[in-house]
Amino acid sequence: MEAEKVEYGGEQGWKRERTNSSLNEVNKSIPVKKTGSFFRRLLSFMGPGYLVAVGYMDPGNWATSIAGGSAFGYTLLSVILVSNLMAILLQALAAKLGIVTGRDLAQACRDHYSKRVAFFLWILCELAIAACDLAEVIGSAIALNLLFGIPLVYGVCITAFDILLVLLLQNKGFRHIEAIVITLIVTIAICFGIEMILSKPDMGAVLSGFVPNSSIISNPKMLYISLGIIGATVMPHNLYLHSSIVQTRNYGETAEGKKSAIKFATIDSTVALMMALFVNAAILILSAAAFHTSGHKDVAEIQDAYHLLDPLLGTGIAAIVFGVALLASGQNSTLTGTLAGQIVMEGFLDIRLKPWVRRLITRLIAIIPAVIVTLIYGEKGTGQLLILSQVILSLQLSFAVVPLVMFTSDKKKMGEFVNKPWIKWLAWFVTAIIIVLNVYLLWGTFF
Repeated sequence: MEAEKVEYGGEQGWKRERTNSSLNEVNKSIPVKKTGSFFRRLLSFMGPGYLVAVGYMDPGNWATSIAGGSAFGYTLLSVILVSNLMAILLQALAAKLGIVTGRDLAQACRDHYSKRVAFFLWILCELAIAACDLAEVIGSAIALNLLFGIPLVYGVCITAFDILLVLLLQNKGFRHIEAIVITLIVTIAICFGIEMILSKPDMGAVLSGFVPNSSIISNPKMLYISLGIIGATVMPHNLYLHSSIVQTRNYGETAEGKKSAIKFATIDSTVALMMALFVNAAILILSAAAFHTSGHKDVAEIQDAYHLLDPLLGTGIAAIVFGVALLASGQNSTLTGTLAGQIVMEGFLDIRLKPWVRRLITRLIAIIPAVIVTLIYGEKGTGQLLILSQVILSLQLSFAVVPLVMFTSDKKKMGEFVNKPWIKWLAWFVTAIIIVLNVYLLWGTFF
């Protein structure tokens, strides 16, 4: 039995032994079908990918895509496409790490690095989650303000009640969380399908926008928003989240069970992220069609987009549909962001708190800064803060991606499931692109 542990990514590659399961209360709680048709087996694995996809269509994406579409038309569609392909690769590696080693990415960092390094990585990750949650909380508050006239500060406080929702759903079973997330994703997709029809984009220009353009690198303003899009698309906390929630499936600790789990988890996340690609591209296409082509090239804030949609598209339903999608996106993202905060805190620090205490702490990390920011800047600065939060995420991304690629490329840690050479080099190439772009951003910002 011990030999099997080592062969399939056991303890010999780690400095510390595994002590606790990730998300212990739901770990291995969902049975999966080991026989039957391919589709039936896939269905039992589907769910985690959609929780991950939520982070790829959160309000931070909206801010960067609206700004990019209004300023540069369809040009940055290629950035969204490339970012999504990067995300598909990295999320597949995150799922594989969790399935093979029985560790989420935070636990893997704790068990590999010194306590000092692990603590440093935890602080960076908490900053990224705070930046992400800031975008999600403000996005939900803006939606409540636009749809119901609720002041932004009150809207921020209302989002705190998602703690109770997560607790209620998780007590009923993890499948309930997945069900509500998928429902909200479908709502967002339908809303933007309607918006696409109403905005009547130039499909020729849309298709050409998916072809990379050299001006993206040479134009500093375009590059800044592009980095924001990358930060909004490839989310560092999603790598920690995915490596944990794939372990809710009871796939078995055999080589065959893990191989099957990796295959179906990869399909699950890839399909879900293609839906996220549609939503992100639709936001930019809507912004380009409605704002850029009509001369409104400085629309960068969600509120401005909401108020301009009806007069520009000539229909009273466009703004309402936009607001409903924004509310669904914000609530979805705060729900999964709370889970990610729990995973990161438990994984890096190896602490176990009562579920309501954990979620209260992770929620306050987002709520308190959001209330302060909203009180100081009000409605005027929220759009710029949303874009800035995504740039912060992009800068933190390297500190999550490098350990992920390193761990999954380590034969001692992964056994027979170690990355194949072409996957290894492709993953390092993507990592290098992320690092170079971030260094360039820092240089341009400060010098």
